[in-house]
Amino acid sequence: MSHTQTPARAVAPRDAAPGRPAATARRRGSGRETLAGYLFLTPWCIGILLLTLGPMLVSLYLSFTSYNLFDSPKWVGLQNFQDMFADERWWKSVRVTSVFVLVATPLKLAVALGVALLLVRPRKGQAFYRSAFYAPSLIGASVSVGIVWRALFSKDAVVDQAGRLFGLHTDGWIGDPDWSMPTLVALSVWQFGAPMVIFLAGLKQVPRELYEAAEVDGASSWRRFRSITLPMISPVLFFNLLLEIIHSFQVFTSALVIAGPGGGQAGGPGGSLLVYTWYLYDQGFQQLRMGYASAMAWMLLLGIALVTAVLFRTQKLWVHYEEEGTGAR
Repeated sequence: MSHTQTPARAVAPRDAAPGRPAATARRRGSGRETLAGYLFLTPWCIGILLLTLGPMLVSLYLSFTSYNLFDSPKWVGLQNFQDMFADERWWKSVRVTSVFVLVATPLKLAVALGVALLLVRPRKGQAFYRSAFYAPSLIGASVSVGIVWRALFSKDAVVDQAGRLFGLHTDGWIGDPDWSMPTLVALSVWQFGAPMVIFLAGLKQVPRELYEAAEVDGASSWRRFRSITLPMISPVLFFNLLLEIIHSFQVFTSALVIAGPGGGQAGGPGGSLLVYTWYLYDQGFQQLRMGYASAMAWMLLLGIALVTAVLFRTQKLWVHYEEEGTGAR
């Protein structure tokens, strides 16, 4: 019986593997895609360097100088910050802005959430109502809106005459130091469309099974809102709160236009509308104290950063995030 010997198979070297050229080609293609991505990002990178990061660094330098836009900056160290804390009008602007943030932000979010709760369920004409409530936010805090608002709340205007029917006698809401701030707050609350849309998106993510189970257990509407709706939309509420606080700190155009031509220096009647950014604008572009204005801008940035840090530190006490496989946290 003869045995046939099978010839030994030649083992190809590792470098000669058939898939190696394809892998090399894929790497080259990936490298070209990465290069193309960086090329597309180049205009954005140039823009952020020249229009954002560069001006911020220049502003930081100017905050330690005395600069009037015409002469060369003169280094003064911390003098601008020392003058700031001794400036009574600066403290006035801080107080006015703080009042606006503490009043306008929760009112705006409350109205936005209330309207979102009304619009989340299907109803006839729902698309129209959503568009109508969102429309004021499309206009933004423009000069035209401020002029219309000033016309509505001036002396003997529509709102003033309507107030007299209820025994509310003022020298016009805008001309009265006690009512000018509520006018500005009302304008901010009126433009609740943007947070309303975000609340609507969050409400649509709440499972209906939770409400049905609560109804079976006999929970009231308020209990369902407090125990189901608020915890489930707490991340959306946190997001809206953070954005609206930052936006409120930056209020400027509305206060300037509502105060009118005579309020450019005084900040409205009795300084009641002297918000922080208005005083910053006054010092930088009217008094030509650009170094002082730069220091004010960095103090505003630090203030917003501090408030943001506090919100992020306290969110774990009331914000509940849903984790995969573990439920809500």
